[in-house]
Amino acid sequence: MTELRTLKVALLGCGNVGAQVARILIDDAGTLAPRTGARLELAGIAVRNLDAEREVDLPRDLFTTDGETLVKEADLVIELMGGIEPARSLILSAIQNGASVVTGNKALLAADGPALYEEADKAGVELSYEAAVAGAIPILRPIRDSLSGDRITRVLGIVNGTTNFILDQMDSTGAQFADALAEAQRLGYAEADPTADVEGHDAAAKAAILASLSFHTRFDLENVYCEGITGVSAADIAAAKEAGFVIKLLAIAEKIGNGDGSEGVSVRVHPTLLPREHPLAAVRGAFNAVFVEAENAGELMFYGQGAGGTPTASAVLGDLVSAARRIVLGGPGRIESTTGHVPALPIDAATTSYYIGLDVADQPGVLAKIAQLFAEHGVSIEIMRQTIHRDADSNVESAELRIVTHRASEAALAATVEAVKGLDVINSVTSVLRVEGA
Repeated sequence: MTELRTLKVALLGCGNVGAQVARILIDDAGTLAPRTGARLELAGIAVRNLDAEREVDLPRDLFTTDGETLVKEADLVIELMGGIEPARSLILSAIQNGASVVTGNKALLAADGPALYEEADKAGVELSYEAAVAGAIPILRPIRDSLSGDRITRVLGIVNGTTNFILDQMDSTGAQFADALAEAQRLGYAEADPTADVEGHDAAAKAAILASLSFHTRFDLENVYCEGITGVSAADIAAAKEAGFVIKLLAIAEKIGNGDGSEGVSVRVHPTLLPREHPLAAVRGAFNAVFVEAENAGELMFYGQGAGGTPTASAVLGDLVSAARRIVLGGPGRIESTTGHVPALPIDAATTSYYIGLDVADQPGVLAKIAQLFAEHGVSIEIMRQTIHRDADSNVESAELRIVTHRASEAALAATVEAVKGLDVINSVTSVLRVEGA
């Protein structure tokens, strides 16, 4: 029997995901070897604090604070530190020393991915990052490989488990945003500082990665319109529910024609109303799902756990085994497929529908004024619902209007909302949310 070669693996970071990756490499070494064609030896784990508590009991002699030396001696490097530095410098050092790299660092890839891909191509090594988007869900490889002969037209994704849990709690229990966030923190779905999640920044980084792979063009965070969920109220959730919708934070990347035969791509993250019969509407709790539309394959949906140490470790190990096989078999690393030049379009170019909540005076002619203004801006109303309220103190009646428009350009819809605010019969615009899938 041929003796298997040994490949040294350096692990950078030992948080929830890193600890599970280390455990699997140690416990499953015997089963990974025949799949890989080589023994994967965990050579060391670089951490900031040697004495920090770990979720997994790992050999003490594996730990080091010298990540630079560790990556220079490795065949394969797994980066799970997060952040920009020192992760970026260590990845570049690993690449320049001939190691293939597996990372789950969506923030770094969204901010500086093109430079890292270029260095990996020059060195002939792989830079893999399945774990950077949607945890355990295999979504990046299908887009990059299985759909490489097709033309993807649109990607919609629930790619942040924290915000999906919060919105699902608000929808299923009627909770206010603050209460749902507190519950997410209690259960460990949300960090003590949840800003990156609830403001949409985490989803925006993932949207940039999905768009880059789907449309073979390099997109970064500056190309992503980003709006979080902090402005979504329990009243919005209840009104959406009454109208047959559910609110989700979606990452959307879609190809849009410019009317002159050219095309561009809109990449955006924002709270979105979805009809309850849409497949993404059924994604509950902290789960993730990505819905892909392609010219020939049609509609595809990928669903699963989007976070957590063990599920995300599964994605990391998948990339690691693939990269190790390439080393064993020989040949160059996988080159980056984002070689196109489709321009990124501003949010104004997107075509969508709006859900608009209005508090208006309860008097004759109000609906006619609003309908006329919408018509003047070229925006058609699909649904209009009215509820009458009486103030207990003043005994004055007002009406709450909930309007869903037909699809129109974002620019036309935004201009319509601004014009509505100027009507003398409008007390306030209580909410403006986008609608997809209707």
